[in-house]
Amino acid sequence: MDLTEKKISSEVVFDGVLLHVKKDKVLLPNGGTSTREYIVHNGAVAVIPVLPNGNILMEKQFRYPCQKVYLEIPAGKIDKGEDSRNACIRELKEETGGVASSIEFLCDIQPTIAYSTEIINIYVAKGLEIQDTNPDEDEFIDLIEMPIATLLKMILNNEIIDSKTCYGLLHYAVKENLI
Repeated sequence: MDLTEKKISSEVVFDGVLLHVKKDKVLLPNGGTSTREYIVHNGAVAVIPVLPNGNILMEKQFRYPCQKVYLEIPAGKIDKGEDSRNACIRELKEETGGVASSIEFLCDIQPTIAYSTEIINIYVAKGLEIQDTNPDEDEFIDLIEMPIATLLKMILNNEIIDSKTCYGLLHYAVKENLI
């Protein structure tokens, strides 16, 4: 069975700085029609900053939509026309002050496939030299250094629930044979 849905029509519901919301009428595989509302997103990057001692540099940040402080890996949106690796270098420097001698692509994650086109490219940064941070004027971040074993336990104990952080740290730990 062909599961593909085909767009019949599309309208822009909201066109913001970060989010662009669309509402499409689609033809279903069974011949019926339905409506799909979704967010068009430019994409984002996340980075696992590995310190020389093997610990991971994490950040605590208040996330307004959820009204909660989260422990997460540094991340940010890709600016229009920006290469994801360059966005990773920029976000690492802005949020942690880190400059890495090595930045390698790790994996992609598409965190909300039901209603968003967002893809997050996750990188690993090694050989870090920490300089001054330069966060956006509306960003307030606390940095904390933690061993990967502690972070993995926190994921399993449901203390870290941010999808990019969970997926990225688990992927990193498996790739590096740490678990």
